[in-house]
Amino acid sequence: MKFVRIYKRYDAEVLVLKTVEYKVLTLIDVNLKLFSDFDRYQEVKKCWRKEKGEWILKDISFTEKWSIEEYRYLVTCLHNTISTGGAVFGAFEENRLVGFASVENELFGSQKEYLQLSSIHITNGSRGSGIGRKLFELACESANELGAKKLYISAHSSKESKAFYDALGCVEAVEYNEKLVEMEPYDCQLEYLL
Repeated sequence: MKFVRIYKRYDAEVLVLKTVEYKVLTLIDVNLKLFSDFDRYQEVKKCWRKEKGEWILKDISFTEKWSIEEYRYLVTCLHNTISTGGAVFGAFEENRLVGFASVENELFGSQKEYLQLSSIHITNGSRGSGIGRKLFELACESANELGAKKLYISAHSSKESKAFYDALGCVEAVEYNEKLVEMEPYDCQLEYLL
């Protein structure tokens, strides 16, 4: 399965046309070399926190930059996703990975209606160009094909990450996945109706 999308981006006041190719990734595709040019860098200034039942935007700042160990762990996780029947999508610009997303294949919730969007990341420098939106659409299609009614997201609580999901139409999850909450207690637990 291949999807191609062309978008325009201005670079140094010159119109640059870029082609982004979207692919379903296999076990062979997913390795450390795939992420050699991927830059998971984010400066966070504000994060959402739920206090007394209300969401509050708080001044919480830190810099997130993945280490080689985190990429190794990511490769292991994505291999597990593929091996258990989930899907991993990659977005490529000139054969360089600029974004990826993954959907697990284990239905959960009281009605067994949720599948988890376990990751969606865009390399620093390519954010805001529509790549994340297209990867999210592919993840939704995959979750729907796998029998889900809702996509579940344990989302990074940064102001920017939450704004991304809000713009896509995600809302607070009706039913929290307690295992995911325990793993990432500060994440925003969201859902998207498929």
